[in-house]
Amino acid sequence: MRAMILAAGRGERLRPLTDTTPKPLLQVGDQSLIGRHLEKLALAGFREVVINLAHQGDMIRDALGNGSNWGLNIHYSQEPSGALDTGGGIGHALPLLGESPFAVINGDVFTQYPIARLRVVKCSHAHLVLVPNPAHNLKGDFGLQGGHVFAQKQPINEHPRFTFSGISVYHPRFFDSAPDGRYSVVPMLTAAMDQKRVTGEVFRGEWHDIGTLERLETLRETRA
Repeated sequence: MRAMILAAGRGERLRPLTDTTPKPLLQVGDQSLIGRHLEKLALAGFREVVINLAHQGDMIRDALGNGSNWGLNIHYSQEPSGALDTGGGIGHALPLLGESPFAVINGDVFTQYPIARLRVVKCSHAHLVLVPNPAHNLKGDFGLQGGHVFAQKQPINEHPRFTFSGISVYHPRFFDSAPDGRYSVVPMLTAAMDQKRVTGEVFRGEWHDIGTLERLETLRETRA
């Protein structure tokens, strides 16, 4: 199985830090966010990793090189200025991801999720790792019932909502009818959920979305 790290975002809410440092290269403890992902992927048995690049992409490429420091082969998917969003970024990288299911991890999450678990996921279209709702997303994103993720339309107390962790597995066929260019993967996921094509699991361990300066500093304090 190959893996992809989404690393092309601008990180507007992390400015001014991201004016000079790409979001995935921000440090927590003695490692960058993306360096920690690469270490965990290597320990989980991954060998081929794709990283998409846009904002300050050369800095990421220079910092990571070919991946040999982690025992990995890194392939870069260069995107146009402004990036292609989550769906467009994955779709653009498909030629590098092969014909089998592949893992995708957001470059700006910090987690203890056991990455090796992704390698045994039986994925026909998409599989999402969900987490209990953090303080910044108390309403959650999706429901989970019978192993299938759904865009919750029922009253909120009928089935609990969870937050999408930014960790997932996709089969290339999920993108067969995807548009070209820039687009979010969320509408595609929602449509696939209606057809029960999206499976999921809940991870209740440590997970942080490093989306703002405040959340980054709070995490850094716990790792000081």
